[in-house]
Amino acid sequence: MKNKDSNSKYYIHPEGWKFALIFFVLSFLVSLIYIPIAFIGYLLTLFTLWFFRNPKRNTPKNPNAVISSADGKVCLIDQAIPPQEVQLGNNHMLRICVFMNVFNVHINRSPVEGRIDKIIYKEGSFLNASLDKASEKNERSSMVISNTNGIQLVVVQIAGLIARRILGFVTDNQYLDQGERYGLIRFGSRVDIYMPLDATVNCKVGDKVIAGESVLATLN
Repeated sequence: MKNKDSNSKYYIHPEGWKFALIFFVLSFLVSLIYIPIAFIGYLLTLFTLWFFRNPKRNTPKNPNAVISSADGKVCLIDQAIPPQEVQLGNNHMLRICVFMNVFNVHINRSPVEGRIDKIIYKEGSFLNASLDKASEKNERSSMVISNTNGIQLVVVQIAGLIARRILGFVTDNQYLDQGERYGLIRFGSRVDIYMPLDATVNCKVGDKVIAGESVLATLN
């Protein structure tokens, strides 16, 4: 049975309201002492709500398409071994990495329709997520998902220099629609997608992509 995306009804993700409330209360207290600084606090409150925006996306329903899991810029396309903790062996897979800055939407979406085989969280460093070694060194959450044709992909949320919290909305054995929201990373980071080597790449390094809409590759 397919899972209903419980986060789809919120234009501002619930995670953002608590941060906005903190900024608002602090700004109000400061306004009793010095209004100009309070004004900056109110701007931060509005920025926080904007940062946690949760827009709807028009996902192309194609079982062979690998949709971007993150808003941002394609920062790397190569062949790499998936994270050791997912235990998929030492064979190389095609890897496409998307870097998110603080101005991007930070809701992450499933690249394919399918069932989650496992989710593994691993502690690590907080290097600049745009660096290649961030895939190995940084804190991360790896999700292995099998699409409707039984092809396994690995989607890795990687914490970055500023990002200090990876949040997941899903669990093992849960069924995801293509483009369905499954997690977020606070304040900028990176998402890597591993797929079979014979997939056809439909993007290039430097391309700006949209989570849930942009087709990164096509499975053969």
